Amino acid sequence: MVLDVLKPHHPTIVELARKLSVLEGVSGVNCTLEEVDQETESIKITIEGSALDFDAIESAISETGAVIHSVDSVSAGKKMVEEVETPQDR
Repeated sequence: MVLDVLKPHHPTIVELARKLSVLEGVSGVNCTLEEVDQETESIKITIEGSALDFDAIESAISETGAVIHSVDSVSAGKKMVEEVETPQDR
């Protein structure tokens, strides 16, 4: 799952990643800083796991004062399906 998130400067992305990484069903988290302004930071959060609970993830993010702008990518099922380029992508 890939999320576009807007957060205040505190907590740091390290603290947010730790908070998300201990949620049940989460096996790994990557937080990447995309943009910084005076009061907020835009970050991309990639979360992997066998049984992700979106409501728990959204709640943990909200508890830090952050908001999910968009869900940019989701994979589900028994087999990972890779995105492929189509004529519409060109």
